[in-house]
Amino acid sequence: MSDSAVTQVPVFDLKRQTQALKPELMAALESVVDGCGFSLGPQVKAFEEEFAAATGAAHVIGVDSGTSALHLALLALGVGPGDEVIVPALTFIATAWAPTYVGATPVFCDVDPVTLCMSPESVASAITDKTKAVICVHLYGQSADLTGLNAVCQEKGVPLIEDAAQAQGALFEDRHVGIDGVMGCFSFYPTKNLGALGDAGALTTNDEALAAELRTLRDHSQKVKYQHHAVGFNYRMAGFQGAVLSVKLRHLGGFNDRRREIAAAYHAGLSGVSELTLPTEVAGRHHVYHQFVCRHPRREALTTALRERGVGTGLHYPRPLHRQPVYEPLGYGVGSFPVSETAADEVFSLPMFPELRDEEVAYVVETVRAVASEV
Repeated sequence: MSDSAVTQVPVFDLKRQTQALKPELMAALESVVDGCGFSLGPQVKAFEEEFAAATGAAHVIGVDSGTSALHLALLALGVGPGDEVIVPALTFIATAWAPTYVGATPVFCDVDPVTLCMSPESVASAITDKTKAVICVHLYGQSADLTGLNAVCQEKGVPLIEDAAQAQGALFEDRHVGIDGVMGCFSFYPTKNLGALGDAGALTTNDEALAAELRTLRDHSQKVKYQHHAVGFNYRMAGFQGAVLSVKLRHLGGFNDRRREIAAAYHAGLSGVSELTLPTEVAGRHHVYHQFVCRHPRREALTTALRERGVGTGLHYPRPLHRQPVYEPLGYGVGSFPVSETAADEVFSLPMFPELRDEEVAYVVETVRAVASEV
């Protein structure tokens, strides 16, 4: 395909999905306006029940963001000052915010060199008597090694929390992510595979007592109105977001199937390109490709050349968490987590969203092949 036929392929374009679903979305929003269930309310309850059915979780608790979900997960477990929580060095910083918010210390660990998800071996070496939780991340849309992580956590008696912010619809051995650990934490930020019209999130759990505690904590810690027995938070999901998420949940399977089609086309067209490492889907894990993350030793040169030819790229993530200025006081130096550090220097994301057209995908493949031979 010639450059003149496609002048730009965005790394993500939310407008296409929003316009396609606009009639359904507007009807859902109108139902909230008519019923005035603006905070929690029937639309949120309906979405919680639908997402529970979709994931196989006994309980779903809707909240206002994925970050809030992570925060509440640690609060519900009683994690606080003096405690440690193990998180991967390669992820979005919200994973580490959660222990910081509750006064605990985030303890970083390295990731698997193939999947870039949390390494069970690195977790095992990081656990101490102060470890009160492990938060794994299903990075880029593929499940972490839940068998290995659960084995380590169960041996040490430490609860496993799943950060599934990027993995709505992802499976581990035919089980939806978010139900193997004591809790799963989901983000429905608009760019996610299942995205709201603004911030929203949810927790999944099969523990009835934890579910009750989470519902209380999200609503100012009141089981009975105006009776507050602990410090609570205003982390309620808006009624509008519950309505929107119910609409989009009906399309999630199709959206993820299309993401996998695009990923298959990338794999077919880019396999064997010199020095380009493509994402690997591990056997037994159903990858939903929130991002299509490649690696190249000369990332900056490659992505600059791609952008010059109209192909958008993203960086997820260019700096590991232990090297973030906010966490420098923890004392981790360069070389502490070599897999995460090398990956952070090499990763970049190709365009990935369900509404990508076949000709755009073909142009991305053509352009990557061309510029990879030049940089």
